[in-house]
Amino acid sequence: MHTFEVWAPIPSSVRLFADGRLHDMQRDDDGWWRTTVDVAPDTRYGFVLDDDTGTVLPDPRSPRQPEGVHEPSQLHVLDESKWTDRNWTGRQLTGSIIYEMHVGTFTPEGTLDSAIDRLDELVDLGVEFVEPMPLNAFNGTHGWGYDGVLWYAVHEPYGGPDALQRFVDAAHARGLAVVLDVVYNHLGPSGNYLGRFGPYLSAAPGIWGDNINLDGPGSGEVRRYILDNALRWFREFHIDALRLDAVHALIDHTATHLLEELSVETFRLSAHLGRPLSLIAESDLNDPKLITPRPGGGYGLHAQWADDVHHAIHAAVSGERQGYYGDFGSLDCLAYTLGHGFFHAGTYSSFRGRVHGRPLDTRRTPASGLVAYTCTHDQVGNRALGDRPGAYLEPGQLAVKAALVLASPYTPMLFMGEEWGASTPFRYFTSHPEPELAAAVVEGRRREFAEHGWDADDVPDPQASETFTGSKLRWDERDEDGHARLLECYRALIALRRDRAELTDPWLEHVHVTYDEDEKWLVVHRGALRVACNLGPDPVTVPVGGRPLLWWDEPVVNRTESAVLIPGWSFAILEAPETPRR
Repeated sequence: MHTFEVWAPIPSSVRLFADGRLHDMQRDDDGWWRTTVDVAPDTRYGFVLDDDTGTVLPDPRSPRQPEGVHEPSQLHVLDESKWTDRNWTGRQLTGSIIYEMHVGTFTPEGTLDSAIDRLDELVDLGVEFVEPMPLNAFNGTHGWGYDGVLWYAVHEPYGGPDALQRFVDAAHARGLAVVLDVVYNHLGPSGNYLGRFGPYLSAAPGIWGDNINLDGPGSGEVRRYILDNALRWFREFHIDALRLDAVHALIDHTATHLLEELSVETFRLSAHLGRPLSLIAESDLNDPKLITPRPGGGYGLHAQWADDVHHAIHAAVSGERQGYYGDFGSLDCLAYTLGHGFFHAGTYSSFRGRVHGRPLDTRRTPASGLVAYTCTHDQVGNRALGDRPGAYLEPGQLAVKAALVLASPYTPMLFMGEEWGASTPFRYFTSHPEPELAAAVVEGRRREFAEHGWDADDVPDPQASETFTGSKLRWDERDEDGHARLLECYRALIALRRDRAELTDPWLEHVHVTYDEDEKWLVVHRGALRVACNLGPDPVTVPVGGRPLLWWDEPVVNRTESAVLIPGWSFAILEAPETPRR
């Protein structure tokens, strides 16, 4: 016997469709409908609302969608005997490195099972967390995953829920924690039936789709829908951390914000499970409140993405100044951001046309609460051509960017393939089966970039199969000369970060940055270590002494003058001489 239940306060009647028959359901005062039926453990089922007997809708909390988001759901429970990670005690985020990946393009097969075969290489690289982009069920065969509509189900083309179990178990067996990217700020355009069940959606128009009702009538059950989903990944799938997509798009005017409520419940579950559970926000707000502990008046999340760090590094190294890079690019900006986390912290943002952000309290909030990166799926895929930095920067420039991130006090994150300067792009791709929706996505994408000066004909068609297949990593190119050298540089930087406590020290008060705007050099002082970078094409003498530990192009040390000659577009990490004790 199985009890089926669904929250559906809008329809006047709800019937269960299972085993080819309709079953009446009973409604309680809170809008929940229930019935108990004798069915097989893998029964296909759905719900018929009111008199619409021609339409069987999937369960909003569907555990599996074997035939896609428009078809009936399937009962599914993970086989607990398949877990082998009973001794897994988890990983804390502080001091760790994250590796972001897209399952569909990570391997030629594009499945979670095939991704398992590459986990040993991530261990060899030295990362501690692996972060798949969203795995929730969305319409079509391939996409970025941010158009999900059934948040409890795992996308079937990736392998479904059992494959996710195998992936997490395999990661834990190798000492890797798993971050799951989840989207709670909007729903995709195809397969979203939630509004027919209850007041899941807000009347306020969203940026990417329907907004979620977090503070209107009936929002209590909607919030519970999100909270239960988050806790399910932790509890049932043994996930270690959640990356919360675009939390700035969550509209919540209640006294206790959804993020704070999620923080409280995650902390409670962590105590019960006996392992760390982390919450990482993607936020455009530059608001320290997200990662300020709850006793200090914050939401108590563990980390948030730090776009300002990315922008400051990328603009200074690449010279790009378009769009949101307009306020970035100087070494003064880079030095400030490396030492403060946010560049826009109650300062004017020309891109936004207003004052933006507020300062981080560096005495109370560790820098490890900010996730730093040289590129992400957004910073690559939302370029018109989806071109990676290696397509337009010199190898030495890529190495400088890597050194600045991996030797920073922040929590570093890599995007799949960056460690060897992958030649393949990562484009925006979709597989909407509806012709009208597909055409709208293509036209919207090209119009957006045409407004920014790109030739619309140059923008890849998101619906074209080549846009997707051309974004798959070429693992074989890692052994080629240029790629192999960059990969070895990444491995060496990560190994040094593991070896030297100065580099994982999360307190910004211990970071000191010196630079020369005209000479294009910058030095990040981390304890006894000096990360000396030449951001220009010509050799430059940097007034810093010490013993070189690691470099891109070999520096020339002038011990007499306590200076080092750094070749163009290169870096060197030096260990300063010991200060004599008195």
